[in-house]
Amino acid sequence: MNAQIWTLIAVLVTILLGVLGYIIGYALAKKSIGVKLREADERSGKLLDEAKREAEALKRVSLLETKEEIAKKQDLFEKQVRERKNDLRNSEQAFEEKEKNLEKKNDMVRKKETSLLQRERELLLKEKTIKAKNDRLTKLIEDQNAKLEQMAQMSKDEALKILMLNLETEAKLSAANMIKQMKEDALQKASKEAKEIVTMAIQRSATDHVVESTVSVVSLPSDEMKGRIIGREGRNIRTFENATGVEVIIDDTPDAVTISGFDPIRREIARLALSKLVSDGRIHPTRIEEVVKKTQEQMEETIKNIGEDTLVELNIPNMHPELVKMLGRLKYRTSYGQNVLQHSKEVAYLAKMMADELDIDNAHLAKRAGLLHDIGKAVDQNFEGTHTKIGSELAKKYGENDIVINSIESHHEDVQAETLVSILVAAADSISGARPGARRETLEAYIERLENLEEIANGFNGVEKAYAIQAGREIRVIAVPEQISDAEADELSQQIARKIEQELKYPGQIKVTVIRETRSIDYAK
Repeated sequence: MNAQIWTLIAVLVTILLGVLGYIIGYALAKKSIGVKLREADERSGKLLDEAKREAEALKRVSLLETKEEIAKKQDLFEKQVRERKNDLRNSEQAFEEKEKNLEKKNDMVRKKETSLLQRERELLLKEKTIKAKNDRLTKLIEDQNAKLEQMAQMSKDEALKILMLNLETEAKLSAANMIKQMKEDALQKASKEAKEIVTMAIQRSATDHVVESTVSVVSLPSDEMKGRIIGREGRNIRTFENATGVEVIIDDTPDAVTISGFDPIRREIARLALSKLVSDGRIHPTRIEEVVKKTQEQMEETIKNIGEDTLVELNIPNMHPELVKMLGRLKYRTSYGQNVLQHSKEVAYLAKMMADELDIDNAHLAKRAGLLHDIGKAVDQNFEGTHTKIGSELAKKYGENDIVINSIESHHEDVQAETLVSILVAAADSISGARPGARRETLEAYIERLENLEEIANGFNGVEKAYAIQAGREIRVIAVPEQISDAEADELSQQIARKIEQELKYPGQIKVTVIRETRSIDYAK
């Protein structure tokens, strides 16, 4: 009995201890969980604060980037608007210039019509005068022969000699008048037909004329950019000039710098490269060399595209890629201030139009030959020889037609023209180069040409005075009437023209006009 009681007490104590241990463990666990929850709350609070700070920082960075992007897009839009306004202004000026040119052409046509009518009246008057002089001379010779027959003291040989001399003079005068009349008739007919063909071709060709210079101007956002272009101790500008081969002129011109150089391709590369550097803002020697190299590659592609666009514009197929590139280079070449590519396109149009009017075979080659006639000007100074020789060798090398090759090498009469196409190309070249305003020359060369013209004319016997007029396009020669007859005046104009052709080089043609005037004066008292 006692043993059972003690056993029961032991069980109860054990149960009480277990319950007490569970309660104590639960309390301790609850306390530990509370501590961990507080720590978790503190960590989450810290993480939340850090996330808020990072979000604020990201928000500020994103806002700055957005503002910069908006500013760049706004600058780009304003630049495009300015370029569009410039394009519209240039187009308006071009239209006004074309309208003025059309009015000038109409005035020239009216003046030419008036001049032709005046010339016709002068020819009729001269014909009447010559006929009256011939009649008077015939009468004088008849009277002289009659007197000779009445002279009993004159020997037969003497009379025959005088008669033969008179007959010879009459024959020479008649022959000179006949030659002059035949020449005037032929020239009038040929001139009329040639004028119709050339006028028709010129009317159908409306090519703009652009005079190139040796400088380019790059606009700057502010004068502060000039200092960045120069760089520390001038290292940036030296690197740029060495890489491009041009001279950069920085003066007092506001918001602009000038690029100077005789090579137009290098000058264009320099202009584009400097514009990119200014727009980018990063200007230092390494960046300069990178931009210049990339711009040179882009320029090669641009030149190729210009050549291909020219062929598409003129509808000329199947040309060697190297010749296509050289055509593109002609856009950056000038001759007497005239753009060579524009001149070549104009010659191509004129030659094709004249070939169509004449209805000749191989007319399609006239346009091709006209476009390539100055291709020798596309190469640099490393090639030796004239541009006609270089151009013909290039055409031959790249498989052009023999007619095209002959047209290239003969358009300045270096060799004989073998086909009518070659003659038309030379004529079209003269028309394009000689039209008013097409070319320019230095003042020294212009004055020298005028002096040489007057010197050549004054060197002939019977010339009283010579005057170069019409900007050297015409030479007026005043003949001494006592020394030069009407028939001899015509011969004198031919001799002066031939000597000018032999001794002078000039674009277009020079008109030689010999004026012989006799005045009879008396007074009524």
